[in-house]
Amino acid sequence: MKIIQVSVDVFSYPTRRSVDSAGHSHPGAESRANMGLLRIVTEDGNEGYAFGLPELMRPHLMDAFVRKVLVGQNAFDRERIWQALAHWQRGSAGQLTDRSLSLVEQALWDWAGRKLRMPVYKLLGGYRDKVRAYGSTMCGDELAGGLATPEDYGRFAEKLVARGYKGIKLHTWMPPVSFAPDPKMDVKACAAVREAVGPDIALMLDGYHWYNRSDALYIGQQIQKLGFAWFEEPMMEESAESYAWLAENLTIPVLGPESLGGKYHSRAAWVGSRSCDILRAGVAGVGGITPCMKVAHLAESFGLDCEVHGNGAANLAVVGAIRNCSWYERGLLHPFLEYDDVPAYLNSIADPMDADGYVHLPQRPGLGEDINFDYIEAHTLSRH
Repeated sequence: MKIIQVSVDVFSYPTRRSVDSAGHSHPGAESRANMGLLRIVTEDGNEGYAFGLPELMRPHLMDAFVRKVLVGQNAFDRERIWQALAHWQRGSAGQLTDRSLSLVEQALWDWAGRKLRMPVYKLLGGYRDKVRAYGSTMCGDELAGGLATPEDYGRFAEKLVARGYKGIKLHTWMPPVSFAPDPKMDVKACAAVREAVGPDIALMLDGYHWYNRSDALYIGQQIQKLGFAWFEEPMMEESAESYAWLAENLTIPVLGPESLGGKYHSRAAWVGSRSCDILRAGVAGVGGITPCMKVAHLAESFGLDCEVHGNGAANLAVVGAIRNCSWYERGLLHPFLEYDDVPAYLNSIADPMDADGYVHLPQRPGLGEDINFDYIEAHTLSRH
């Protein structure tokens, strides 16, 4: 099936999310944001899609790299196409990022699923049809009644448990919040949530990733007393040695790396240096669905779980296809936002959760996104 066209529609949609100066999401007044829809078309008229930031698929990237590799190739040859793009990353002067590669590869998987009329998670192996979800909070803020105090976290955790979540992951306070970072405040929030939900709800902490070893050790020791399930990203992940030291000195499982580059290669190095107890990978962060599956299988071969980073249809497909993953990350959540509200460019969300805390894998062909093409067409700003 020869690829004949690669195009991008940039459109606007309403959102109540704002982003602070460090890139963290918080609730805000309604505004308009831009989204890109990558579209891959083959000679038989079938199409595959992927949503992403327009900057990740700007015209220069599409013209200089993506179209040169994809057009004329068989859309089923995902590995060969991906390897060709990955080879070009070095020569792109850093412009062709793993996140851009991921969007291309997601669209190819979506194309295959739509072509074969099967969900992508079934094409990947189809291990399960439902998975437990943990509620992943937004970072702390200074909004009254939001996530401004440890007590706010405790009250919000009670609401999440009432909604059905059997696990909750905290993102606590990070700059530009005026008092952040503060290890003692992080621990107080963790203690408040444990007290609010009791001993049977799984809790995790995604820490401020610039803490030094001493602060990370202090926080880890405190949350292991609280029975937390894992400790995630308290330090810069470029220092695998620091994580090996931390894992050696804690009994709580250390999870990572989340944001470290290097695809499956860097994850293999973390396993080899015993820098984590649970491996971490997300589709966007490692360059696509296939490399994320490679990380999961790498972990499995060493007897490790691999928890998939982030929400969305592509990550959910990977979770549905592997055994060594206990949770799906549903978020980011905040008292002032409703996660289940459907974005204007979709007809329904890909990851609805039932009252028992399970997300059921979508059975629609492809990645399972129920795209509102009429809305996108009516609100398109540019097309290339």
